[in-house]
Amino acid sequence: QLETLEQEELECLELTPHPTEKRTHIVSHEHGMTVTRTLQEGGAEPRCHSFSYGRARLRARLLEGASLLLLRVLARRRTMPPGLVFPAIDSEGDLCTFSY
Repeated sequence: QLETLEQEELECLELTPHPTEKRTHIVSHEHGMTVTRTLQEGGAEPRCHSFSYGRARLRARLLEGASLLLLRVLARRRTMPPGLVFPAIDSEGDLCTFSY
């Protein structure tokens, strides 16, 4: 029973003269999860976008961090059930599936 309470992801591109930083913060709360994405390009003001998913839409979904943990557990056990697919949330906060 994996449950992600909070996840932070940071991507940085050091491209001169316009470095880009993308931050994704996902936090669980009693009604579901809130995803906040912040994008800053060069010296411009950061652009922030936030949205939420209710508990019903998130049932049995794995976040990217939990998915990586699951992969490590499966690798350590040296077992991989054929056709293993999980409903998931990708690094952009979109609902999708992960196939293994």
